Amino acid sequence: MSDSIIAYLLTGLIGGLLGIGIFELVRRSSGAKKKVQEEEQARQAVQNAQREAENILKEAKLEAKDLLLRSKEELEKEQKVKMVEFATVEKRLIQRDETIEKRIGVIDKRDSEVQKRDQDLGKREEKLLVKETACARVEKEHREALERIAGITAEEAKKQLIQEMESQARLEAVGHAKRTLEEARENAEREAREIITNSIQRVVRDYVSESTISVVPIPNDAMKGRIIGREGRNIRAIEAATGIDLIIDETPEAVIVSGFDPLRREIAKVSLERLMHDGRIHPTRIEEIVEKVKVDIDKLMYEEAEKIIFELGLSDFHPELIKVLGRLKYRTSYGQNNLYHSREAAYICGIMASELGLDVKLARRGALLHDIGKAVSHEEEGPHAMLGAEIAKKYGESEKIVNAIAGHHEQVPPICPESVLVAAAEALSAARPGARREALETYVKRLEKLESLATTIKGVQKAYAIQAGREIRVIVRQEDITDAESFQLSRDLAKKIEQELTYPGTIRVTVIRESRYVEYAK
Repeated sequence: MSDSIIAYLLTGLIGGLLGIGIFELVRRSSGAKKKVQEEEQARQAVQNAQREAENILKEAKLEAKDLLLRSKEELEKEQKVKMVEFATVEKRLIQRDETIEKRIGVIDKRDSEVQKRDQDLGKREEKLLVKETACARVEKEHREALERIAGITAEEAKKQLIQEMESQARLEAVGHAKRTLEEARENAEREAREIITNSIQRVVRDYVSESTISVVPIPNDAMKGRIIGREGRNIRAIEAATGIDLIIDETPEAVIVSGFDPLRREIAKVSLERLMHDGRIHPTRIEEIVEKVKVDIDKLMYEEAEKIIFELGLSDFHPELIKVLGRLKYRTSYGQNNLYHSREAAYICGIMASELGLDVKLARRGALLHDIGKAVSHEEEGPHAMLGAEIAKKYGESEKIVNAIAGHHEQVPPICPESVLVAAAEALSAARPGARREALETYVKRLEKLESLATTIKGVQKAYAIQAGREIRVIVRQEDITDAESFQLSRDLAKKIEQELTYPGTIRVTVIRESRYVEYAK
């Protein structure tokens, strides 16, 4: 039994070894086949890659050839275009060169001609100089011979000839003007006389007689002392605030307000009346009352202008223009009140326009506004007619009104018949007897000039001419001028007045530099 087992074991062992061997052989044979397949696949892949690379290289070469051909074609096209441009430019340059050469030739030809002309002119000048010299010598000899014969020089003969010609021309001009005037008078004098006479007769106005003083009645003599104040401080405050001189003398129950400016005089008069009515008279109260009176006077001037506009039947005036017109209430010309003169001229102008069949409202409006420039003539430079025209134009007046204002003293030519009537009405209103007084106007202008000389100096705040122009008080700003400079200012102003102003007697220059310190107790 053991032998059979061993035999079985050996048989199994041999069978196992044989199986293992067979398996290994089978395994090796299958691996060799797989390796052969893999090598074949790799070889095929390499061959495919080589073919693709060759195809790509062929395509790249083809594309490069195409790109090279296109670039070559574009370059050839650009070269052809540039060649054409170069040919055009070259052609133009050639043409310019030809033109320049032609011009150079013309210029050379002209130069030669000019040189020839210069030579000819030089010869002619020499000949002319010789002739002039000979003529001058002959003329001189002739003149000397004439002077010897006549007994007078050539200059004297010229003067006599010119005088004779001037006198003859004057006589002819006078005769011609006389004939022209006589012809015009024959046709227009009768009608003009009737129109002017009727116009003046239909306008009844008081003669104007303005003066430089106003009288303020006072209740008693004790009020004079209160107006003067302690050591005169109240009267000085009134004079400084208004620019008017107060004269308190022996006249019973009256104070005289003296000044050349009617507006300042009216402000001082009303302020003094209000102070006496109020009873509180001291410098602070005086300044308050004066400022309030100035506002009230402005309102009064505006209302007076509105009243006159209503009387004349006019309308549509700019408020600022009414305000300027109202300021004429306290302006005078040769003693004649400017506002009432303008109203009178407007009435006369309206009547003449009605008689002639012209625009009555236009004529009245132009005559009423003809002197508005005088309201600002002391503040701005220029003739009052041109200043008034600028104001009217600024506030929307028509072209005809502006022309009537500017031309009422013949500074601009008239553009309509109403402008001529305005000038005539203004002259009629001013020329009637008693309307104006020339001495007052000269006096007022001198005082205005005196004040303007002071106000032009740097640091001067206010300047007032008082004592009928015998004194000027100058108020300076404390922060701008020192005491020493104030002293020098008074001397400089005195010299300036001596050089630029003509006046009787002497003028006292008073410079005031005042310090004020205000505090309130609470």
